[in-house]
Amino acid sequence: MMKLKQRIKRRLSILDERTIAIILAVAAFLCYTSMYSFRKSFTASAFASDSVFGIDYKVCMVVVQMLGYLFSKFYGIKFISERKQQNRGKHLIFLICISWAGLFAFALCPKPWNVIFLFINGFPLGMVWGLVFSYLEGRRFTEIMGAVMSVSLIFASGLIKTTGRWLISSFGVNEFWMPFLTGALFFLPFVFCVWILEHAPGPTAVDKSLRTERVAMDNKMRGHFFNTFMPGIILTIIIYTMLTILRDVRDNFEIEIWQMLHLKGVGIFAKVDGTIALIVLLLIGCLIMVKDNLKAFRLIHYMIIMGFLIAGISTYLFSMQWIGGLSWMLLVGLGLYMAYIPYNAIFFERMIATYRMKSNIGFVMYMADSVGYLGSFLILINKEFLPNSVTWGGYFIDLVYLASFIGAILGIFSLLYFVRKKEQMSTENDQEILTPWQATKGEVQIS
Repeated sequence: MMKLKQRIKRRLSILDERTIAIILAVAAFLCYTSMYSFRKSFTASAFASDSVFGIDYKVCMVVVQMLGYLFSKFYGIKFISERKQQNRGKHLIFLICISWAGLFAFALCPKPWNVIFLFINGFPLGMVWGLVFSYLEGRRFTEIMGAVMSVSLIFASGLIKTTGRWLISSFGVNEFWMPFLTGALFFLPFVFCVWILEHAPGPTAVDKSLRTERVAMDNKMRGHFFNTFMPGIILTIIIYTMLTILRDVRDNFEIEIWQMLHLKGVGIFAKVDGTIALIVLLLIGCLIMVKDNLKAFRLIHYMIIMGFLIAGISTYLFSMQWIGGLSWMLLVGLGLYMAYIPYNAIFFERMIATYRMKSNIGFVMYMADSVGYLGSFLILINKEFLPNSVTWGGYFIDLVYLASFIGAILGIFSLLYFVRKKEQMSTENDQEILTPWQATKGEVQIS
């Protein structure tokens, strides 16, 4: 076995960069897809209409798991940003085993007390994204690799729900054991993908020159990075929070939304989400051809703004009954993920490369994630205090209208800020390279 591992590692080390990028992209995609089986499988069941302390049982499940995920994101700001390359694979497998143990305890413990174990399930999963993406960032092909990995957020959601429903309908699996058994189906694929990621070559010298070397960030570096881009980061966090809320409501209560539309089918989740994933992957993948980091950063902003507009306009058309429910779910999901996926794949990658800041994506991504999931948590609680006549479908439509309008405007402000920031930093750098003799002689004029 040891000789086999060494042989595979040697072969990986001599592959060309494009082949390595493809292998890393597929491994990251399958790794994060497998992680979703531990996180979202329980949402494939509606569960009984019981309540826990006056809160709907399924909503309580979502809230408790989200609390674990939320605390994990806040902890990840420090943990992920300071994490060096050693032992990433061991950390990933350890985290997924803790999460799986939470699902096992959830299945064993009687209702409603089993909900508590979803906190244990959710906390370790919040750090998986940062560790997996750390294998991909800072490379010439990060766009396409990050895009492939991030569309797993769309594809995996439908696949895992479909798998969960299949276990229940075809094998009569109890809905409380279904999440644990769904995880069991994806555990070995997860471990194998982690092994591939761990043994792949790191970024080359050319990668580092084009995209800036990625380093662990201590507290001082994090403070400097935040202060340098504070207005832009705040705008980004607000936009990302709205997108996280929309994605979580659609993802966690997709069954209820489909029921409102009177549409059903075992494979409907995977079909719609799979189509969205392919379109978003194609759009983001095209950015790999844009070598100029600032130009790519602008295009990413355009894509985000367009995503908000598609989500809002399609929702209006559906409300006016000009398009059907299936078309609306496809278009609103497409618009949502056109805006959401760039933040998880390439927004911060191109941001760091544009401004040549030695840092890593994990720090700013986990800042945005922590606030985003806090907003999602508050929205879930708010929904529970609304009248019973307000359904999840209707609530989702109202959220789309609000987020689309505000998000498109803030997206424009974000674009203007980051473009001006680049101009400002370029001017400052030009001034710094002038020698005192040049400034005195007036050989170079500074405007």
